Amino acid sequence: MIYADNAATTKLSGAAISAMLDCMEETWGNPSSLYGLGQQAKEALERARERLAACIGASPREITFTSGGSEADNQAIRSAALLGANKGKRHIISTAFEHHAVLHTLKRLEKEGFEVELLPVGSAGNISADQVAAAIREDTALVTTMYANNEIGSVLPISEIGAVCHERGIVFHTDAVQAAGHLPIHVRRQNIDLLSLSAHKFHGPKGIGLLYARQGLPLTSLIEGGAQERGKRAGTENLPAILGMAAALEAACAHLSENAVKVSALRDKLIAGLSQIPHAALNGDPVRRLPGNVSFCFEGIEGESLLLLLDDRGICASSGSACTSGSLDPSHVLLAIGRPHEVAHGSLRLSLCEENTEADVEAILKAVPEIVSCLRNMSPLWKDKVSGKREFVL
Repeated sequence: MIYADNAATTKLSGAAISAMLDCMEETWGNPSSLYGLGQQAKEALERARERLAACIGASPREITFTSGGSEADNQAIRSAALLGANKGKRHIISTAFEHHAVLHTLKRLEKEGFEVELLPVGSAGNISADQVAAAIREDTALVTTMYANNEIGSVLPISEIGAVCHERGIVFHTDAVQAAGHLPIHVRRQNIDLLSLSAHKFHGPKGIGLLYARQGLPLTSLIEGGAQERGKRAGTENLPAILGMAAALEAACAHLSENAVKVSALRDKLIAGLSQIPHAALNGDPVRRLPGNVSFCFEGIEGESLLLLLDDRGICASSGSACTSGSLDPSHVLLAIGRPHEVAHGSLRLSLCEENTEADVEAILKAVPEIVSCLRNMSPLWKDKVSGKREFVL
């Protein structure tokens, strides 16, 4: 099997598995309990908080554990919105190609009286700090942009956007789910006020993530109950998963540069090879791009058919976000960069990690052109394009 869907989820690292097993066998107490076993668990919890904070340039008290990126996004955005509303500010700036955890939260806030402005991302799938600066108003409460796009891999100018927001006194949140463990992050230097991440995107366990909130920025609790996480997130902490996340992120950050060099080389080889397929187009920023992301549209095919035939050859890939894979609608990300509906349906996302090899890339480069050609030959619409009855789009 060739696994090329690391943007959907990643294999647990050995370090994460070891940390989780050790916790389940030795430190399995409730961190809220006062007796020795509970206090051992509490100490392990706080050490993990310190380790994770160090990975992103934060202080431990600024870290709140969540169930993943979606919960962290919801809590960050709702907290900033409430803070703004209390000051009479109800304008929120975001982008047209955010993850649905952000877009759906913003849609809900619109129903509650907030005004949401989604910045266009252009054909390359990116924005500039100047766009953000031009959109800021006196009543702007929040700027929320992803660090890197989950479908097309574009890396946004987070440091520049952070500088603009800091200068204008605007709260800045970034969904860093696709970036953590793959790109350098330092919340202080980048002027990030709120940041979300999820462990299973960097070889940690599923169902655990964190929200960084700059000290002094009040968080609104989404879950009522106990006083865990300093009253910001009720519920007994999932200590095995938290320790697995800490081990995974530390390992990823320790090898970040060398992994980026290796994975970027594999990515570039894939992009060069797939670009040779006629009527194909790379999606996303060709320069500012995640190390492992390769996203293409192929005219004249359905992405779902491509994925099934790749699966027959033992290649795991996706046609966009794993969170919307059950939807028949074309990707809102691809529509945002100007892909027509018929082309957006023919998308392929390959996302690599440091465990992928040159042999994996060669196998993918052999399989994809053959499958694309096969699917096109079966399509009457493609025959019309070839004969000149219909025009090519790409």
